[in-house]
Amino acid sequence: MKTFPIGGVHPSENKLSGAKPIEVLPLPDAVAIPLAQHIGAPAAAKVAKGDKVLTGQLIAEASSFMSANIHSPISGTVTAVDAVPNGQGLRQVMITIKREGDEWAEGIDRSETLVRECALSSAEIIARIKDAGIVGMGGATFPTHVKLSVPPGRKAEALIINGVECEPYLTSDHRTMLEHGEELLVGVTILMKAIAVEKAYIGIENNKPDAIAHLRKLAEGYKGIEVVPLKVKYPQGGEKQLIAAVTGREVPPPPALPIDVGAVVCNASTTYAVYQAVQKNKPLIERVVTVTGKGVKGAEEPADPHGHADFGIARSGRRASRRCGQGDQRRSDDGPGDGQPRFARDQGVFGHYGDERPRRRAPRGFAVHQVRQVRGRLPDGARTLLPLENDAEEGLGRARRADDHLVYRVRLLSGFVSLVPAAAGLGASGQADRDGNHPCACRGSQEVNLRT
Repeated sequence: MKTFPIGGVHPSENKLSGAKPIEVLPLPDAVAIPLAQHIGAPAAAKVAKGDKVLTGQLIAEASSFMSANIHSPISGTVTAVDAVPNGQGLRQVMITIKREGDEWAEGIDRSETLVRECALSSAEIIARIKDAGIVGMGGATFPTHVKLSVPPGRKAEALIINGVECEPYLTSDHRTMLEHGEELLVGVTILMKAIAVEKAYIGIENNKPDAIAHLRKLAEGYKGIEVVPLKVKYPQGGEKQLIAAVTGREVPPPPALPIDVGAVVCNASTTYAVYQAVQKNKPLIERVVTVTGKGVKGAEEPADPHGHADFGIARSGRRASRRCGQGDQRRSDDGPGDGQPRFARDQGVFGHYGDERPRRRAPRGFAVHQVRQVRGRLPDGARTLLPLENDAEEGLGRARRADDHLVYRVRLLSGFVSLVPAAAGLGASGQADRDGNHPCACRGSQEVNLRT
């Protein structure tokens, strides 16, 4: 079975929420949407205080080629366009919107009807992706229209879809491939047309046999798409490792890029978002986010909702906390050793920062789970959880049940959590994150599909 040739580790697998379907969470009452939630220049606000906005309406415009449009995940009134503390405690310009109903902008197709045929040219596809504000949903938030704009003198030979999801806890891409497989494959054909290639590979680690079998069966109806099972090994989801595993080609050291070996790589969730943008005229205002761990006890609530963004921490966190035993605690990361910041109450749901400050213990009473940044820093979900099960000080390691891990969808990728009340019980008094550089005591486990 294929894999990348050099290095790699085999962390314990904890795909706890992989069997749980995505659910929908309710809309937040208010959101604060950062203008810098992607690689490149911040977007420029197109609305002002007092303006009425609709769900899916453009509220901030890309200010350069390496930037991305931002759309409102809710309908309501703009209450502020001002600097707000972000996940690092630094002030950042955000658009704050108070929700009023759920009215959508005209032209967005919200039906479930599959649209397979795409008559657009390559340039028109890329333009529509840019208009929709699509960025990489594997965590880097690289503007997708930039990735698809092959530089002069380069030629794409193959498209690679990243369905690896090698992190030990993540299942958001897994669920997307299972629940939106047909739409994903149409998205693959659209991307193939955009970069003018005849061949596409979907790389999936073999710990997801249901996704492999499902997409293989569907791919029989699509020319040039091959599903490639891969050996389980971290960090196979890295772009260069995936290219080596699938094609056998090695991307040279920087400044070389995947296109230098003829490859263009897109995440599975990004590909689904491309389908929605091109075929449904739907901007990037939602995604799936995994929030998981072993601290959850019973399930007194229905599993797996699909909701909207601001409450990545606030609401999904409260939901998680109610499912945990007293004293249970978790810290979630974007991935092993990623150096990402943690979030505390009144903090935004972000993850695009490279915070390398010395680690410290978190203050008591603070609770948070970090969600991996996507658009507004709600990338594809909470990453690996710190394995504290054997730490007597943390009092972890409680028995779990098969139904303890959920999948939620919430709107608003570019979300900001306005409040995580102490009453939510997210942080148990007297406990602290052992070595987090920001408070992060998440008492819960579920997978969240954030609709932003």
